[in-house]
Amino acid sequence: MPSESGAVAPTEYDVVVIGGGPAGEVAAQYAVAGSDRTAVIVEHELLGGECSYWACMPSKALLRPGSVLGAGRAMAGVRESLGGNTLDVPSVLRRRDRFTSHHDDSGQESWATSVGVDVLRGSGRLAGDRAVVVDTADGTRTLAARLAVVLATGSSPTVPATPGLREALPWTSRDATNLAEVPDRVAIIGGGVVACEAASWLLDLGAREVTLLVRGPALLASAEPFARDAVAAALRARGAEVRTGVSAAAVRRASPRDTGVGRIHGGPVTVSLDDDSDLVVDELLVAAGRRPAIAGLGLESVGLDAVSTDDHLTVAGVTGNWLYAVGDVAGRSPLTHMGKYHGRICGDVIAARARSHSVDGDRYRAGADGSAVPQVVFTSPEVASVGRTERAARAAGFDVETVDLDIAVAGSSLSRDDFTGHAKLVIDRASDTLLGATFVGTEVAELLHAATVAVVGAVPLPALWHAVPAYPTVSEVWLRLLEARRG
Repeated sequence: MPSESGAVAPTEYDVVVIGGGPAGEVAAQYAVAGSDRTAVIVEHELLGGECSYWACMPSKALLRPGSVLGAGRAMAGVRESLGGNTLDVPSVLRRRDRFTSHHDDSGQESWATSVGVDVLRGSGRLAGDRAVVVDTADGTRTLAARLAVVLATGSSPTVPATPGLREALPWTSRDATNLAEVPDRVAIIGGGVVACEAASWLLDLGAREVTLLVRGPALLASAEPFARDAVAAALRARGAEVRTGVSAAAVRRASPRDTGVGRIHGGPVTVSLDDDSDLVVDELLVAAGRRPAIAGLGLESVGLDAVSTDDHLTVAGVTGNWLYAVGDVAGRSPLTHMGKYHGRICGDVIAARARSHSVDGDRYRAGADGSAVPQVVFTSPEVASVGRTERAARAAGFDVETVDLDIAVAGSSLSRDDFTGHAKLVIDRASDTLLGATFVGTEVAELLHAATVAVVGAVPLPALWHAVPAYPTVSEVWLRLLEARRG
């Protein structure tokens, strides 16, 4: 309602969340659960965010068919029926589109309504203490937060300032996950998770030449060496070229044009490398990392130029415990499952503070960041890891013992005829507990949560003798690891 001065009064909510990805959705849900508190999510694109439409869901939908086909080819009695058949690309893309709801977020909006959270379409930004301004299709609205504002704006891809690169209109991860046509020759700038997974599904879908251009000495730089070596060897065995220690010095493209997400953006691309060689491809994918999406967020209105958070997910440098950040924008662990974890912690903290309850307990602290972060790289083989690598543990000052061995148990032999895998535990000698674990092999992602529980719970290794693995499963590798340590 307009005031006497003619200004429109702000709309009040207890909680205002800027950004409707998984982290923001969960923060809003937890902040109002079981109460009469009110919350609104401000989203300028699709509710559900990057993960639902441009990252986790479409990428895994693209990777799974190739994994299933590979499993079939590695199973006697199945491979014979497959013959020389390859993936049906249109069917794969249709299945992916079902998982992204054809970019229709009405289901997500219905979910928000069902948990008592409003949705406001538009671009939100901070406008001072507990205030958010939203630019909508119908004009500008101002929201006032009685309890909290949560920043959940995610991240955006980094495109290096290489001469000619941006003008060439390269693909980013959104194009790769939402591809509508498969380039014959592809170069990928980067060697991280997105680069390795994209190379995998492009090969599955029929790309003839896939070249990874890796500035550093290896793929997956933060992984255990045996893990990154296994992924590189598998990609090379499938025909990919992995070139390490090289960078693009310049890029030029014939007739670049914006043809739409996932379509080839013009003519051939020439990538001039810093080793004085040239590479000509049909499409160039930039997978060189991401940065927190804080541009235009109005941080200056509350005296900030960057975002950092404490373990309650409260933003540092703002008094009053009203500003929070979750997910990629929080600058902690840029993974969807960690963003949702942040959302749970943040929402519970907001709810507890609303009731004047203490937030000193573990439930209200994001303690997993840094030392207990699980991650899966869904390549073939998969890489599943949690906690510290051996190198990171030693750098942190721990007295480390390691146990590693090949995964060769009855369950792995039964799962497929060509199963290969390796496992490694990083152990703190002082406490005799796990600091980290890494598994490489076929569908080893399902081994990860047991390791995560052991790391987070600081389970003494002698106690793990009594966690008896079912037979015949791949998880029997846990027993083999304990036996290897026993000697």
